[in-house]
Amino acid sequence: MRPPYPLELVPLFPDFLTKRRAKFTLPLRLMEELKIDRPALFFAIGAVAPQGGGRFSEMWNPYATQWDQHLPASSAARDAGLVQEKDGRWDLTPAGRDLVKRVRREADTYLASLPSPLAADDLSRLASLIARAFDATSASLERRWHSHIPRAARMAGDGTHPMVALENAIYGIWQARDDCHMAAWQQAGLDGPTLDTLTRIWRAEASSEDDLAAKLTSQRPADIAGQLARLRRDGLVVAGDPPRTTDKGARARQAIEDETDRLFFTGWPDDIGSEAGWIREKLAAVNASF
Repeated sequence: MRPPYPLELVPLFPDFLTKRRAKFTLPLRLMEELKIDRPALFFAIGAVAPQGGGRFSEMWNPYATQWDQHLPASSAARDAGLVQEKDGRWDLTPAGRDLVKRVRREADTYLASLPSPLAADDLSRLASLIARAFDATSASLERRWHSHIPRAARMAGDGTHPMVALENAIYGIWQARDDCHMAAWQQAGLDGPTLDTLTRIWRAEASSEDDLAAKLTSQRPADIAGQLARLRRDGLVVAGDPPRTTDKGARARQAIEDETDRLFFTGWPDDIGSEAGWIREKLAAVNASF
């Protein structure tokens, strides 16, 4: 696909992922059954499971420099017998794997029970088009950038029902979007924490360096200070408060967004691009129905 890209589709994907299980009550029942809180439950089923196990820096976002905030949840999940840790790597226990399978089965049943605003054929077609877009992005993005894409296969449900197939497709395409974004900023010579700091400054979210540090809770103040020094040395951020990008910095940050879009969309077949309006209309209707 060539520009202009159908950027209007992008926010519809996380909107779907946020809403589609909003009334799915199994997590609440599991918290009561297992005597754990939501962070502990989702440490197992929402962090360790999708990544197939790993370190905090692999399971969570690549923009942090410290992960102390995850220690209580990980400890509680371990005490509940759902995960185990060795040398900083976390993996599911047999009980944890059984739990993930149970959640997937019950999620499939829940999704299949939802009334759809679309005819069955349209819902299936919507899932198929987005799944093809996911496959195209995955195929066109160099394998070395595939960090989150493998999560799609690990977390997929029974796609014989169209709503489950739609969840599979959108979950997958959002993992691919993440990988495209990470490829874009790494190719621009940035690391994750520095990119996050630059982004907050680009968006004018902070009135001072202290305010910036207060907002970047996943980073240490000393790390943020070092990133600011680098960004200022490279001419991307102005000196002093409030922290703001220079013209060069704004162009550099926008270029990362543009490259993300290019990597994400360029592999899509033209026939999917030509259906962007239809996809937008139908997916917006599904999202509004939740």
